[in-house]
Amino acid sequence: MQDGVVDCGITGLDIVREQAPAVSVLVRLGFGACTLEAAVPAESNARTLDDLADARVATSFPRLVRELIPGSELVDVHGSVELAPRLGLADAIVDLVSSGSTLRTNGLRSLGVLLESEAVLIGPAEPSAETRQLAGVFRSVVDARGARYLMLNAPEAALDEICALVPGSRAPSVLPLAEPGMVAVHSVVPAHDVWRLLPALEAAGATSILLVPLERMLA
Repeated sequence: MQDGVVDCGITGLDIVREQAPAVSVLVRLGFGACTLEAAVPAESNARTLDDLADARVATSFPRLVRELIPGSELVDVHGSVELAPRLGLADAIVDLVSSGSTLRTNGLRSLGVLLESEAVLIGPAEPSAETRQLAGVFRSVVDARGARYLMLNAPEAALDEICALVPGSRAPSVLPLAEPGMVAVHSVVPAHDVWRLLPALEAAGATSILLVPLERMLA
């Protein structure tokens, strides 16, 4: 990409940070989440990342370790990094962690997270208009995953209380219904709030509550 062969690509943020190419991160895509963590044998005296300042650290991320754990002695390992302490090659490791089960299986415990990674859309340092437009399409899908479209009916008398409950990015849309004294309220709400939100809306007088997934969302 930095050589002009392609306009954009998808990779892990950890790879971008480790290789430091001349690219820009356009969108965090919200999948492939993992963390770059430092870990030591369970019996180690190390308790914090500062304790690794003079330690031998096995990793396949030498650039990031030099940046984030200055003073450590690097042991460049590719493959089963978690075996390095048991083989006497290192005092600690820095590796990608998803569930943590591999660390536990190998008798290791985490000292802390160095980097939170996920899949990202990358482009040139100065992306073209077409690349920025494509990034906007990706962003609209990512943003929509975390939101729901909320529709409900409510008495006008309960409107202020219901609008105060709805955590949308803007004021909800309020539409009159054929039944006198009743309105429809439409809003985009965060998906993680809905199970807390629904009982509160119902208690405030909302009826016919409907939640719909979003396919795209533009700010």
